Amino acid sequence: MKTWGWVMMTAMPLLAADSSLERMSDARLTVSQRNSACFEVRGQNTPEVRASMAKALQLDLLRACAAENLRAAGAIDELRQALADENPEIRATAARSLGSFGKPELLEPLAKAASDPNLPVATNGVYALSQYQDAVVFPYLEPVARKGGIVGIMALNRIFDLHDPEALAIARKLLSSSDVPDRVSGMRVIGAMGGKEDLPTLREIASKPSPVMVRQRGFGLMPSIDLARAAKATIAQIETRQGEHAQANTR
Repeated sequence: MKTWGWVMMTAMPLLAADSSLERMSDARLTVSQRNSACFEVRGQNTPEVRASMAKALQLDLLRACAAENLRAAGAIDELRQALADENPEIRATAARSLGSFGKPELLEPLAKAASDPNLPVATNGVYALSQYQDAVVFPYLEPVARKGGIVGIMALNRIFDLHDPEALAIARKLLSSSDVPDRVSGMRVIGAMGGKEDLPTLREIASKPSPVMVRQRGFGLMPSIDLARAAKATIAQIETRQGEHAQANTR
């Protein structure tokens, strides 16, 4: 027969969780106190806790804690639902959290987030996709990379880091972009992966010194970029690699 003490010991975690959830939603408490209450239930995976965390995503002051609690609880369904929220800050937070699971079934919704018109959502979508460690993610990053821009550069950098040969084709396309950072990002990849067939285009760019002040959305004017100088550096990198390869073949 179960003792009263055993019943109380079993009920205590549930009672503690209820108390924490009540304090978390108490608007009379300070932000710090409410976040402390949120932190107290981290790792708990009851329906009540998950529902409360999903609701807390709507609050700026609790969103980060709630998202981490949902991630720690493996609450994929709640986070995936939040990925479709009308509030872009919630979508961005959900995308960042979902990437940590590395689930193949999340690739499609995260790719959609990476193409979101809202920049923070899109950057967090690419960040989430970048947490996948194998080739399964390439088809989802490549369309984003081809578009260029801040998000596209992030995607290209990840494709390059994972040694996908498609990075070179994307980089070559970006050389004709009207966006200066796109072209510089393309040169970075071409310098590491390109060959003599890239030299004519690079030499043409190098022949036209043209420092440009760059305006990136959300960042204002960036320092000037000299495409000619960047092209010369890329040419030198390719020629150095070719020279080293030639020496290796003669040994």
